[in-house]
Amino acid sequence: MKTPRAFYQPLAIGAPSPLREQPVRLERMIHFVPPHVEKMRAKVPDLIRSVDVVLGNLEDAIPADAKTDARRGFIKMAQDNDFGSAGLWTRINCLNSPWVLDDLMEIVTEVGDKLDVVMLPKVEGPWDIHYIDQLLAQLEARAGVSKPILVHAILETAEGVKNVEAIATASPRMHGMSLGPADLAASRGMKTTRVGGGHPDYTVLADAGEGAAARSAFQQDLWHYTVAKMVDACMSAGIKAFYGPFGDFSDPAACEAQFRNAFLMGCVGAWSLHPSQIGIAKRVFSPEPAEVSFALRILEAMPDGTGAVMIDGKMQDDATWKQAKVIVDLARIVAAKDPAMADLYGL
Repeated sequence: MKTPRAFYQPLAIGAPSPLREQPVRLERMIHFVPPHVEKMRAKVPDLIRSVDVVLGNLEDAIPADAKTDARRGFIKMAQDNDFGSAGLWTRINCLNSPWVLDDLMEIVTEVGDKLDVVMLPKVEGPWDIHYIDQLLAQLEARAGVSKPILVHAILETAEGVKNVEAIATASPRMHGMSLGPADLAASRGMKTTRVGGGHPDYTVLADAGEGAAARSAFQQDLWHYTVAKMVDACMSAGIKAFYGPFGDFSDPAACEAQFRNAFLMGCVGAWSLHPSQIGIAKRVFSPEPAEVSFALRILEAMPDGTGAVMIDGKMQDDATWKQAKVIVDLARIVAAKDPAMADLYGL
């Protein structure tokens, strides 16, 4: 364990100083782009105007014989576009792959100053973060990168879930974590081939009644425990929690329900793998105007956050003031980027 003084020191001579506070950015959806496909890269200028984060994917879903093309495509994508308020991320290959060193060395060297976040798959423990932390510092120093590149861990192994608190606090580079349900299911030996979402066999039954009446079954959330554990680890460390992918593009209602569960539990965003999921994430991870209006009333009635008041027959105190502030703070971030939402919020 590093001492507090050493925690925020650069890990290489000439590397930028680690951030003590994360930039305030709206990240409702992390939109995945396969950068080896030219027609997908051509859509990036339009994507920049509609998404919060554009991510060039180099790992899963990229064939082995296209890994180099994906890396070069991402670099070109980064060089050819001004991302403005949209974040630019990449998901590199996992640390035990034959591509990861070239991913980092080429990308940081050529577009390091434009890159906001490196998403690291299959993180098992703080040792993975320590390795990439040191390597990024060395590459930043060599390339003259002026701001530190942050690291986002994907929680997709049983070992990673076990070590989630240590991962969250492993480095000041930590941006946040995402749930990786497909790989996590395989790591745990779960009996599902779905990518996120529920499962019709994961249910509880209503109590048995008199006679032979059919008993109601209630589907449960396979990911509730892991999302809750991830949110606790992230929020206590001052970093962000995200739901990951929802793989059934034909079921937008189920996607929205899963995203909304994650939002209510504390996640700030989710992955969008298909254009149809961008609007879902934008809608779900922006607070409802009615909720914002009520939260503003709480803050106005309790300007200093102390005491207790009654609003519409409901008691509000310092605890609900804090809840209201979470909603209003998020609404202000959304409003700053989206004028239409600003009008709905009255901000």
